[in-house]
Amino acid sequence: MNVNRYQRQELLPQIGKGGQERIRAARVLLVGCGALGSVMADYLVRAGVGEIVIADRDIVEWTNLQRQVLFEEEDAKGGIPKVVAAKERLGRVNGDVRVEALVVDVHGGNLEEILKSQIRNPNDETSPKSEIRRGFDLILDGTDNVETRYLVNDVAVKWGIPWVYGACVGWEGRVMGVMVGGACLRCVYRERPMGRELATCDTAGVMGPAAGVVASMQAVVALKMLSGNVAAVGREMVVMDLWGNRIRSIAVEKDPECPCCGKGEFPFLAERAAEGSVSLCGRDAVQVRGSGGVELEKVARKLEGVGRVEQNRYFVRCDVGEGVVVTVFADGRMIAGGTRDGGRARALYAKYVGA
Repeated sequence: MNVNRYQRQELLPQIGKGGQERIRAARVLLVGCGALGSVMADYLVRAGVGEIVIADRDIVEWTNLQRQVLFEEEDAKGGIPKVVAAKERLGRVNGDVRVEALVVDVHGGNLEEILKSQIRNPNDETSPKSEIRRGFDLILDGTDNVETRYLVNDVAVKWGIPWVYGACVGWEGRVMGVMVGGACLRCVYRERPMGRELATCDTAGVMGPAAGVVASMQAVVALKMLSGNVAAVGREMVVMDLWGNRIRSIAVEKDPECPCCGKGEFPFLAERAAEGSVSLCGRDAVQVRGSGGVELEKVARKLEGVGRVEQNRYFVRCDVGEGVVVTVFADGRMIAGGTRDGGRARALYAKYVGA
């Protein structure tokens, strides 16, 4: 049976067959696959976006299931990397869309490398034609922290790639499309607020449908851009208070004195990954980042005798006692679940992964 799965979408006069072809030809980088990212990925795959590369550092936890719609209980039981679970689920939704999963902690030291690695020279005869890629048409913000959003803003402005900002905590959310040559995030928020100044899902909670509303609006902005309807993207930030039943738009204008889009300064890209520990939003867990990649086989041997070791191509996991489970990734990161003590997590890292 020959059925056009995008028929209802193509009936929209703003899309049509031409807009659908543009959507199908698009390449998107989604940074973060949590509450926002999982909803956006689901909608864009169903809409027929040609290729989506998803980058996320985390594994599926039980507390994710309340709002992260791509994941199931089995994913949480297995502690599967989010991008791996997402790719498997999205492949069942639409097999025509190429989904690439990057189990990686995005930071200033690797984001540009991720962009570069996704571009292949069309004149390189050693690459099969099917593997020739161009750069990304759009970057989507599915992150849960302000540091990464400012980093994405830097790289998008520097590389001339539009992106869609989104944030949600509690019942409130914000969405803004950032166009090439237009106002960027730092035109609105000049200085990056310190983490302790902001409420997070870890401290204030988050309502699943509220995150879904924010992510759905981000997906709408994305599909406007990808279908060639850039003029329909509002030049404002949409601010939502879903508990108070209020949605308003704040006009955003390009600031010629903006350090980023006005003066071409990209300090967040210059912030290389620092070794150390950080508590993960919404989880009883601490991530420790090392100075480089590790050999998972060696880590597994160190953990033998400590507890039952689980290993696959993405990570090594072991219950090290006292309610703490460590998960070590090939890029040199370790997540210590069951503790919020950074000192303890760093000590475990030094013991089982290396100083």
